Amino acid sequence: MQLVYQILADATVVAHFAYVMFVILGLLAILLGWALGWKWTRRFWFRMIHLAMILIVVVESWFGITCPLTTWEQQLRKAAGQATYDGAFIATFVHDLLFFDAQPWVFTMCYSVFGLAVLASFLLAPPQWPRKVPRTDPAA
Repeated sequence: MQLVYQILADATVVAHFAYVMFVILGLLAILLGWALGWKWTRRFWFRMIHLAMILIVVVESWFGITCPLTTWEQQLRKAAGQATYDGAFIATFVHDLLFFDAQPWVFTMCYSVFGLAVLASFLLAPPQWPRKVPRTDPAA
């Protein structure tokens, strides 16, 4: 059973990394899309999901809430009988990319500035609001 917990912990780290990469690369794609005329980077749902993801991070940091993915990973590692941040090669590598030592205010400031950059992208390259599909009149 410990192997299952270890695999789940490793998968959680990879999911956490994917979340972070979506937020970072999403903003990069939005800015490149604005400069290069990529229409997909202005899609409403892409932009709303991207904004929601960074806002979750900013709110967590302002209120001192530990990311649920971090909590789950630590609980799974404990259940696997591992030290909190040990894991398979890829998971350890990904974990080391995500977590480093700094004062909490540094992270809060970085997340907040990044969140403001995402909000600024709404002014620079506003999303395309979903089009209303005209209703067809069944009587016509």
